[in-house]
Amino acid sequence: MPSRPAPAPKLSPGYAANMEGVAAVERALAIVEAIERAEQPLTLTGVAETTGLYKSAVLRMMVTLERRGLVLRRQDQRYVLGPLAFRLGRAYERNNRLEEQLAPLMQALVERGTESPSFHVRQDDETRLCLLRFDSRHSTLDRVRAGDLLPLKRGAAGKVLLRFGTGDAEAFGGELAEYSFGERDPLCGAVAGPVFGPGGQLLGALSLSGPLDRFTESAVKKMVKPLLEACEAATRQLGGVWPAAERTARRTSSPRH
Repeated sequence: MPSRPAPAPKLSPGYAANMEGVAAVERALAIVEAIERAEQPLTLTGVAETTGLYKSAVLRMMVTLERRGLVLRRQDQRYVLGPLAFRLGRAYERNNRLEEQLAPLMQALVERGTESPSFHVRQDDETRLCLLRFDSRHSTLDRVRAGDLLPLKRGAAGKVLLRFGTGDAEAFGGELAEYSFGERDPLCGAVAGPVFGPGGQLLGALSLSGPLDRFTESAVKKMVKPLLEACEAATRQLGGVWPAAERTARRTSSPRH
């Protein structure tokens, strides 16, 4: 007589409640992320369409998110991020000391006549966030601004975040700088390097970007050295260890060819 399959293990009420709570947090964060990424304030319908959640579920979540100050409903019934989002951003800057340490280094790059410096962090599997930005003294600039979400898989800063964010030792072989010539924006060029924190953790990518026609072979060579010097200084100030000096050597030929 064939044996019957064993019954599925019964989940305890506590475990089931925990999993339900995790799902609720996931839905709430999806709502906040949808509002954060939107180019303009979203209606309840817009949030539901963006997240794939039922309007009734979104509305229930909104009650808590509004009460905690993470989301704000305007008089026109559209939703924006609330004051708690601003406080979280300030807390992030304070705890990571990024702006305090990076701003003087980025301003020094501008004074040396480089292209515009920006600092990027990984947002998710598809995007990166421009956390800080200083405009160069050139008359024409690229269009990157602090707060912009940019593609992770295109551009020099994205290459740095992907390459060094894995913790793989092989990522450190060869030159530390990455380059982009019209990848993200056909009119924009960029060169970027990594900034590390304690334990070898990648904190982000420091880049120099501007109009592509100024990214000539000689200009790129002049930019790489001060850029990597700034990356090294930032790494040391933020408690990280800069890789061996021989790995920072720039290429003898243009990375463009």
